[in-house]
Amino acid sequence: MLSGLAKRIFIGVLVLLVMPVFVWLIDWTWTPNEDNPTLKPLFWMTETASSPWGAITSVVLALWFVWRLRLVFKPSALLIVILMVAIVGGQGIKSVIKETMEEPRPFVLWMEGEFQVDDHAFYALPRKERARIVEQHLKGEERVPPWLSKHWERETGYSFPSGHTLFTSTWALLGLGMLFPRRRYISVVVLMTWAITVAGSRLLLGMHWPEDLIVSVLLSGLFAFLACWVAEFRVFSPKPTAVTTREKCEE
Repeated sequence: MLSGLAKRIFIGVLVLLVMPVFVWLIDWTWTPNEDNPTLKPLFWMTETASSPWGAITSVVLALWFVWRLRLVFKPSALLIVILMVAIVGGQGIKSVIKETMEEPRPFVLWMEGEFQVDDHAFYALPRKERARIVEQHLKGEERVPPWLSKHWERETGYSFPSGHTLFTSTWALLGLGMLFPRRRYISVVVLMTWAITVAGSRLLLGMHWPEDLIVSVLLSGLFAFLACWVAEFRVFSPKPTAVTTREKCEE
């Protein structure tokens, strides 16, 4: 059981790593591209993992897992707890790493080159001040659409690792670990496609480096494996209670 789970998660991680590893190997460099017609749809996709929409996405997906797995009330409640611990725990670890590594976002370094905004001074400011600086320098900037400028104003934290990628990849790998062996193949394909698309959006929107995505996918594999392992023993194959065992002996 565990070997099959580990294999599924490992393969899923490899699939999710293909795009960011390729981008990293070709040494792709982000620059603003307002003429790219895919940017706005990618922004809508990335918003599914942004606050506050990410919380709604989590609720919808948790209920979707319960429905597709055909669980009754008590196992359903336990599964939801396991899913939420994996997602929230991952985001907590991500926040600690961000504050430790202090890696600037691509758009911040671009602003440094274009408008002489020192990245060290930028990150030394409170978040509201950072947002104000982004707004001031990008007002009327033709290379950056207003909606993207607003997104940057809200996302002035550090870059490494990618919380959006960690969020979506964990959900995708949870699906691979729990839904795939129960033949919910379409759900798994949709989740994997969503995770890859959101990861790509983080690159094209100037929010992350390929290395951010790679580490996030690796972390998601760890959290998803642990959550699926707990679920297999506590939700899908629970140990019989003492009463149940005694009743079987009496029969």
